[in-house]
Amino acid sequence: MSGGGQLLQMETPCGALMRELQVIWDEIGEQGAARDTMLLELQQECLDAYRRKVDQASRCRAQLRQAIADAQAELAALCSAMAESPLLVRQKGCGLREELSAIVPYLEEMKKRKVERWNQILDVIGKIKKISSEIRPADFVPFKAPVDQSDLSCRRLEELRMELQSLEKEKSERLKQVMDYLNTLHSLCKVLAVDFKQTISDVHPSLDEDGVPMNISNTTIERLALAIQRLRETKIERMQKLQDLSSTMLELWNLMDTPIEEQQSFQNITCNIAASEPEITEANALSIDVINFVEAEVLRLEQLKVSKMKDLVLKKQTELEEHRRRAHLVGDEHYATQFNIEAIEAGAIDASLLLEQIEAYISTVKEDAFSRKDILERVERWLNACEEEAWLEDYSKVWLCLIT
Repeated sequence: MSGGGQLLQMETPCGALMRELQVIWDEIGEQGAARDTMLLELQQECLDAYRRKVDQASRCRAQLRQAIADAQAELAALCSAMAESPLLVRQKGCGLREELSAIVPYLEEMKKRKVERWNQILDVIGKIKKISSEIRPADFVPFKAPVDQSDLSCRRLEELRMELQSLEKEKSERLKQVMDYLNTLHSLCKVLAVDFKQTISDVHPSLDEDGVPMNISNTTIERLALAIQRLRETKIERMQKLQDLSSTMLELWNLMDTPIEEQQSFQNITCNIAASEPEITEANALSIDVINFVEAEVLRLEQLKVSKMKDLVLKKQTELEEHRRRAHLVGDEHYATQFNIEAIEAGAIDASLLLEQIEAYISTVKEDAFSRKDILERVERWLNACEEEAWLEDYSKVWLCLIT
């Protein structure tokens, strides 16, 4: 039943009560003035009661309207922050309570979605902060999150994800570069017999600590590159020194006819005599101990060379004489005065220089013999024939003596 119908029905009970009140006043003899006063008071009390109810209903209506307006404004703000079209929730021909009840579910759903979106953004921002601090700790500026939450759109979330993806790619590339540098450092340290763990710890402690994120900042990468450059320069320097020592050692071995057995212990060293820097990868191949080992051998050979130089000169002279004999070189005896042993003993001539001169002379004799190969072969055959003829002649003489 409507409120208007209920008010009309209230008039009948009120009229009955008023008539009953008139009867009572007649019985008690209430005067007209008093009756009028009491009727006015009664009327005023009724008006006040109605007014209170009207005011209460008016406040309720205002509160509902305000709640609807607030809900619609909050819903519009949420839609704006999330870059979605605003929802217009209106139901024609319904009361304010029904209208508010229709808006609340949409509002709660948008609040839930806002919290989820905000948590997603915070998660991405947290990852961005973490990676940024790892790859750029020196110039890292903390990422400022949108604390007002005014932009929670999918576009904003996608931008943050793209930034995170870019940082993750950069981190992956940096990790690969650091690992490549570490592998190169390990190879260099292995060849040079340098402490690898101490080397990388000097670059940055995190490179040698378990359970600690590896520092991949620009500073660390630059220090790794400098360490590689320094060790590579050391490797080249040692390689050249060892190759020079090996060459000297081979020359001394050849000079003094060192047995192969004595050379075997240096085979893994002399095999790198012509190697380039990248080709030397064996462990300890260029260590200080190896260089000292070769230096000691060269020193030993140098000392041995001094003591055996006279014998070497005599040996080379004999070799020269043999080559001259085979080449049938005669009438050139002045060379012997150049290779005087007494001059060596007196210190008037350097034995090494003398050996070089003899070697050069031997080479000249060999070349001369090769250029006259045909003539020498004919001479050799002629000499052999002469020897055979002389032998036959002697044999004939002996035979004639025996038969006579």
